[in-house]
Amino acid sequence: MILHVPPHKMRITHAARAGLMADVETALRARQGFAMATVNLDHLVKIGADAGFAATYGAQDIVVADGRPIMWLSKLGGAPVELMPGSDLVLPLCHLAARAGRPIAMIGSTGAALSDAAAYLRAAVPGLEVAYVHAPPMGFDPGSDAAADILRAVEASGAGLCFLALGAPKQEALAVRGRSLAPSVGFASIGAGLDFLGGHQRRAPAWVRATAMEWLWRALSSPARLIPRYARCFAILPGLIWRTFRARRG
Repeated sequence: MILHVPPHKMRITHAARAGLMADVETALRARQGFAMATVNLDHLVKIGADAGFAATYGAQDIVVADGRPIMWLSKLGGAPVELMPGSDLVLPLCHLAARAGRPIAMIGSTGAALSDAAAYLRAAVPGLEVAYVHAPPMGFDPGSDAAADILRAVEASGAGLCFLALGAPKQEALAVRGRSLAPSVGFASIGAGLDFLGGHQRRAPAWVRATAMEWLWRALSSPARLIPRYARCFAILPGLIWRTFRARRG
């Protein structure tokens, strides 16, 4: 599936969760690193406005669909993809890591949130080892020397899978940099997924997500921050729909 965000074209690499899980498990067992992003409308807004972020996304090894509008666009384009939010992938990926005998690492959020997420994951996934956790300070720069030191520490810890909870575009940029500084580690950018697990943020109830209204639930929970963001997302939808329709007809 190709998403057309002029002047860029963004590719979703895995249409189905089964294929994603198979490829990640193969990489973990082979100690081959990767960078994984979960694309949503907010990311597409950023990609359209920032050539650097577009290049960062283009350097991801794995891109999956996070958000129903992406899934709907894929159906319109004739190449349907499954919905795979980063928050829903944390537990399945941890099971893969435990099965492959690879510890995990976590970077982002706060020290308390990471500690609680680690406790949750250890209890939920038998045999899972958490080898490294780090909560960077406010203003963290993924291109800094401090970031390089963190990535080298992740590599040295023996972790095979590292969850990044820094928000876009920082987490995706750090994942790409990790491909060279921590080449045996798979980096998964999952946004607020760790905060949800540790109870430091509340996720929309399952029935809200099932009715495709999670965006409204979130907007009402933090209107000053999220209503402008969702307005920008809705503003790009008509163009995305038109370009997807044209590409399919062409």
